[in-house]
Amino acid sequence: MKLEPCILVIFGATGDLTHRKLYPALYNLWREKLLPERFGVVSIGRREKTPAELRADITGSIERFSRTPHLAGVDLERFLAMFSYYRLDFNDLDGYAPLKRYLSEKDKIYGTAGNRVYFLAVSPEYFALIARQLHTHGMASQKGSWQRVVVEKPFGQDLTTAIELNNDVRRTFQERNIYRIDHYLGKEMAQNIMVIRFANTLFEPLWNNRYIDHIQLSLTETVGVEGRGPYYEQAGALRDMVQNHMLQLLALIAMEPPVALDTESIRDEKVKVLRSLKVTPEGVVRGQYGRDPAQRLKAYREEDRVAPNSVVETFVALKATIDNFRWAGVPFYLRTGKRLMRKYSEIVIQFKKLPGVLYFEDTRLDSNILVIRVHPDEGVYLQFNAKQLGTTSMIVPVSMDFCHNCADGLNSPEAYERLLYDVMRGDSTLFTRWDEVEYSWRFVDQIAQWWRGDRNIPIYPSGFWGPPESDLLLAKDGRRWLYFVRNGGS
Repeated sequence: MKLEPCILVIFGATGDLTHRKLYPALYNLWREKLLPERFGVVSIGRREKTPAELRADITGSIERFSRTPHLAGVDLERFLAMFSYYRLDFNDLDGYAPLKRYLSEKDKIYGTAGNRVYFLAVSPEYFALIARQLHTHGMASQKGSWQRVVVEKPFGQDLTTAIELNNDVRRTFQERNIYRIDHYLGKEMAQNIMVIRFANTLFEPLWNNRYIDHIQLSLTETVGVEGRGPYYEQAGALRDMVQNHMLQLLALIAMEPPVALDTESIRDEKVKVLRSLKVTPEGVVRGQYGRDPAQRLKAYREEDRVAPNSVVETFVALKATIDNFRWAGVPFYLRTGKRLMRKYSEIVIQFKKLPGVLYFEDTRLDSNILVIRVHPDEGVYLQFNAKQLGTTSMIVPVSMDFCHNCADGLNSPEAYERLLYDVMRGDSTLFTRWDEVEYSWRFVDQIAQWWRGDRNIPIYPSGFWGPPESDLLLAKDGRRWLYFVRNGGS
């Protein structure tokens, strides 16, 4: 698909997101000839930066973070020539009129006719401010051209602030031009969930409460807050991970087949799932990481700019149900946390056991299990039962294990590559619509309300799987958390 000419305007160009994700993604898109023929990037930051310093920043970013590092013989100068830098203090309201003139000049240079993508890689406190100034100074008029805005998470701190922020942004941009980014939806296997479900007669007829016992969704990390204490004190794991990444993946797993594969049909089905989600106070566990047994790692309360008596959660586990015909009675277990034993993101679908009849009566049969690995080993793992090799009739679990990114020479595109490409071509399928955000906050806000005023929070040692209460959440249902290592079971 040939992309229309446009300028990408990055607010917050000196920040970590731009350095680690956006510059490498743009480089890889350029290497694969997926950028528009007429295209420019305007990096906006509050610090002074010379053209030489900007080029050094971009080059350093590519060398350190790109999945395809710069190779000798590649004309990097043609890539760097697309970039320019503009200094702006976002709070300086008098600075936006000169910015408008600067962007108009760039339109003439690149021949982009006013088409722009505004990427707000800034703190959420600046979202509304920048959107208002773009409106005030006519930089998002949609007259004879298009302008789109990309907003990073978190979109609000609760439903009330999300509504206020949405109203501010909607005064400048129509809903179809607002791209609320959730980078998990840009991951290769997240995009593959619908294909696995709807393109295989092996799975979709069984994708219901008649055959599925339960579903587990785990997004776990081994790192702590990594210097993001002030942000985490406001967000916690519930808002940082559950409200967006986890609920979006759950919606893809549980949605009904859409009437068509267009953007709005898919989003409509995801919203139905989020509206049907139920949880009880007894079905939620939180925790906070302490020191590791060797006392080498800080506890959360010892992190920089974290309150010494903080009760902010760094771990959440919950049991949710979906109140509809397909999923009635099937529990969905969600788990996320920092400083856990392993870093991985995967979805485990455990099917119901066969009845113990015939010659299976005296044999313990393992459940069939389908695992969708989102990160780091992208792929699909299927466990089923077969006769053990030899003269005995013993039945054992065997597996088929497909790794999407393990083939020699295959390096899956990063999430931001796909997401930037989709914004430029006007496809918002992998971005969240406002009603998805709204119902996600409704679900999360009730949990936050249950915790309000409760100063007791379980502390788990760094490097463990979280507080023991999370194991009990499944144990009382006769289940356990499952984790599938590469080329093997849990």
